[in-house]
Amino acid sequence: MNKKIGFVVCGNSGIDYIEHDYDIRVLRSILLFGNKEYEDYVDIDADTFYEQLSEAPNVPLSTAQTATGVMMETFEGLRNEGYSDIIVVTISSQLSGTYEGAHMAANMVDDVAVHVFDSLSVGYAESYMILEAARMAKEGADVPEILDRLASIRDNQGILISVDTLKFLVKNGRLSGASGLIGSMLKIKPLLHLSHDGRIEAVEKIRTRKKALNRLVEKFLEDHTEDNIEVFMLHANAKETAEAVRDTLMTKRSDLSDINIHPLTPVVGAHAGPGALGIGWIIKKW
Repeated sequence: MNKKIGFVVCGNSGIDYIEHDYDIRVLRSILLFGNKEYEDYVDIDADTFYEQLSEAPNVPLSTAQTATGVMMETFEGLRNEGYSDIIVVTISSQLSGTYEGAHMAANMVDDVAVHVFDSLSVGYAESYMILEAARMAKEGADVPEILDRLASIRDNQGILISVDTLKFLVKNGRLSGASGLIGSMLKIKPLLHLSHDGRIEAVEKIRTRKKALNRLVEKFLEDHTEDNIEVFMLHANAKETAEAVRDTLMTKRSDLSDINIHPLTPVVGAHAGPGALGIGWIIKKW
C-alpha cells in the first residue's frame, strides 16, 4: 500500500507568495512590532510590514518561532486526515529554533512518521525544497527518495546578500562572526552570504550601496558558471533594486532568462532589515 505523505514548511520560506497547486501546510512565525503581535502573512503581509516599518523605523521589533504546541496540532491534524508520513522543511537551524521545535513536536505525536528536514537556508530555497518534495510524491516517489533529493538541493544552493544596514542582523544575533564589523557597522554595506552550514556570515566590507550591489553581481558571476542553475532574487522592500540587479545579471549571462523575484517575509525582513537584497541559486545536480 502506498504511503500518504503530507507536507509542511515554515513561513520563512515565503511559500505564501508563490502560486502552486499542492496541499502544503505552513508553520507561521510571530512578529512582535511595537505593542502588537502579528501572525506572519495571516495578520500582516510583506508590503504592509515594510510600509509600516518605513514610517516607524525605531519601533521595537522582534520575532518568535511557531509554538511547539501549534506544530504538534499541525502534525496531528495531518495524521487524522490519514497521512502516514509528514515531511517538514524548516529554516536553517542556525537562524531559528524552528527546526528544534519541529523535532520536539514530532516526538510528541503518535501514529505518524514525521521527517523534519533542516534546509540550512531561508526564503525561496526552502519553498523550492517543499515544492519539489510534493511534486515527487505526486509522481510516486517514496520518503527516502524525496529526502535524498532534498539533501542534494541543500548541498547545492546558496545566497549572496547585500544589506542596507547591519543594525537588524546584529541586534537580533543573526550575523555570525560580526565582531570585526560592529565598529563601523552603520558606515558599511557589507556583502554577506549564507554559509554551507546555514549561517549568515560577512564576505567583504564595502562602503557604499552602489559598490555593494555591483560587487553582488560580480561575485555571483565569478563563482558560478554552471549551466544547470536556477537563479532567484530575494528582497526586503527593494523590488525595484532587485529588478535592476536581475536585468544586469541577464545582460551579463544571457542564459539566465528566468530569474524570479521573491519578497522576504516580515519575520525574515525583521532580521535582514529593509533594503536587503539577495542573489540565490540552486544548482541542479540530479
